[in-house]
Amino acid sequence: MSVIGKLLRPIFGVSQKEATDFGEGDSQAAFRLETVVSTVTKGCHVTLQSSNFVKLVERMHEFEPELRGYAYEGAGIGLAALDCMLPWKMRTKAFIDGPGAPYIYAVHIGAGLGLARMHRQPEKFLSRLDPLLGWMALDGYGFHAGFFERKRYVEKQIVPKHLSTYGRRVFDYGIGRAIWFVVGAHSDQIAATIEAFPETRQADLWSGIGLGCGYTGGVDGAELERLRRVAGPCRPSLAVGVAIAAHARRLAGSPAPYAELACEALCGVSCDEAARVVEAAFLNLPTSADKSTFEIWRERIEAHFAALAESESERAARPA
Repeated sequence: MSVIGKLLRPIFGVSQKEATDFGEGDSQAAFRLETVVSTVTKGCHVTLQSSNFVKLVERMHEFEPELRGYAYEGAGIGLAALDCMLPWKMRTKAFIDGPGAPYIYAVHIGAGLGLARMHRQPEKFLSRLDPLLGWMALDGYGFHAGFFERKRYVEKQIVPKHLSTYGRRVFDYGIGRAIWFVVGAHSDQIAATIEAFPETRQADLWSGIGLGCGYTGGVDGAELERLRRVAGPCRPSLAVGVAIAAHARRLAGSPAPYAELACEALCGVSCDEAARVVEAAFLNLPTSADKSTFEIWRERIEAHFAALAESESERAARPA
């Protein structure tokens, strides 16, 4: 392990209490979430041992394919931390542009987690990441806040003042994903937690729930149907998160049965179709002085699923 890696490793430990302190969801969901937290932590420690990309990818492939994205998330944590200590190397960007490209979502989310642990402002780091998906680092930053400081950021609903107006929205995607974890993937508790937030924040929180649900799994079809029902008018936002999770798994070549189940229940389409919607949203993105391309990209995805939900409602309302 490098000297810098040895210095950083204690900062990135996760206690047993933190790794298992979930809400009263079912035991299957709790076990799944514990496994995810453990895999992310291991991926981070592997990266701090050696950030040589060839060795790092070899170590990443020691993790089973279905969980490998979480190991890469851990790699993003470690690489961003190293970049904070030695900023002239830009390891995170080089990894995303190179062997980490299939896991671009996970590495960016991990980078945000790393920045949170290093007490760095994430938007100042955006220039060192992908011009569009680099915003996912703020999702990771928000997840860290919601998961490790839930009293402050979930119960008291505090928003960091140093974030931009749109940065706060992406932060809320991460808070939503943290809620998925901390309440144990239990639909009714998720709904009650989100309803306590100001209405202006709720759709973004539901989008984070979608990403957590679509990528992590741990619940059955009946629970997914309940989740869809309690999301109410925020269903299109929920679908955005699920579809992005589907696209992330497609890029990495790591399909999972629960991802398919989530897409069918929450997007109304197959996993492949949801991923294609996300891919189509990347095409010919305009530049705007008022919006980031990331925001426009997400709006396109949401518009698709909002239109799909409206069509389904119209069909359901027609007399037999």
